[in-house]
Amino acid sequence: MMRGPNISSCPGWLMTAVAPWGENQEDAYDQGLVELGLGDARLIRVEGAMLPMGFEPIAPELLPMGSLVECHLAIAYSFDGGVASAGVAWAHCKTPEGDECSITASLSTQHDSMVTDELLRKNFRNKLASRDLEVIEFDIAVDEVTAGPDHHGVALAALILPETMSFQHSDQVGRVRRGLTRSANEIKNLNLRESKSPVPRGPKRDDEIDFNI
Repeated sequence: MMRGPNISSCPGWLMTAVAPWGENQEDAYDQGLVELGLGDARLIRVEGAMLPMGFEPIAPELLPMGSLVECHLAIAYSFDGGVASAGVAWAHCKTPEGDECSITASLSTQHDSMVTDELLRKNFRNKLASRDLEVIEFDIAVDEVTAGPDHHGVALAALILPETMSFQHSDQVGRVRRGLTRSANEIKNLNLRESKSPVPRGPKRDDEIDFNI
């Protein structure tokens, strides 16, 4: 991935894990975190699609006890033979202005891994279209759990970002992108204007976008 001279590397990796023999959901979740390699970490669960500028995928690493770690985490629970799946994906992208950035998407379902993979890809296409982004490269990880008899199961998928808490400075963000959403005044004026043709509603979505994953 191309980065500007002031953008430091932000390492991260995808991981999945399952735990089918929990006494309850909390027990299954804790077992899943251990399997995921996060059993001894302090977690900050991150929301939103954008990843830090300079995101760079690496191979999974062992984390010291007590590490403070950001992660995009999908959690899917099941019970007594039920099936659940969780998945996370990331993509390096390019804006129409030529800037590069990275985004992520996550999903948890009560379906098998194949259905969840398909739904996750559809959600990801929509996120890309909403931001008018072109995919450069991507990766995706989905896992499925079948809970043991009379037990709780969990499927976890995570994009783990171990170093973000130490380097988030002003040079780790990109430019302000304008024109992706309409202002309140623009919407009000459009509602007052009579028109026989439908009002354009932003970028193309889903199957209209070229997203070859």
